[in-house]
Amino acid sequence: MQEPAPRQLDLKKDKGLTVAWQDGTTSYYSIAFLRRMSPSADMKQLRDEMSRNPLTVLPAKAAGQGGPLTAVDAELVGNYALRIRFSDGHDTGIYSWTYLRELDTKNSPAPGDGPRP
Repeated sequence: MQEPAPRQLDLKKDKGLTVAWQDGTTSYYSIAFLRRMSPSADMKQLRDEMSRNPLTVLPAKAAGQGGPLTAVDAELVGNYALRIRFSDGHDTGIYSWTYLRELDTKNSPAPGDGPRP
């Protein structure tokens, strides 16, 4: 199966990432959503724990507390992914094109994330 490829990436560091895909579709991901859904091992473990115990408390950095969460920087990883460095210091998640496409079906703004464009 071929990886879905983006045609264009547009990162607004204080708002979100818009991806225009080769197939003509467009996806939008808020910064808070990207941080919460980071594919890093620590965030996968936290999401798993939260699914087992809904009373799990998010660490302040994952919840975006301590000031507005922003993307500080982003870089391409080969030709298959994007790494985003967040203002809370998190930078270990590598967002493959396949993972971003999977997230699109789940992508709806959480309260406080703001509207999708």
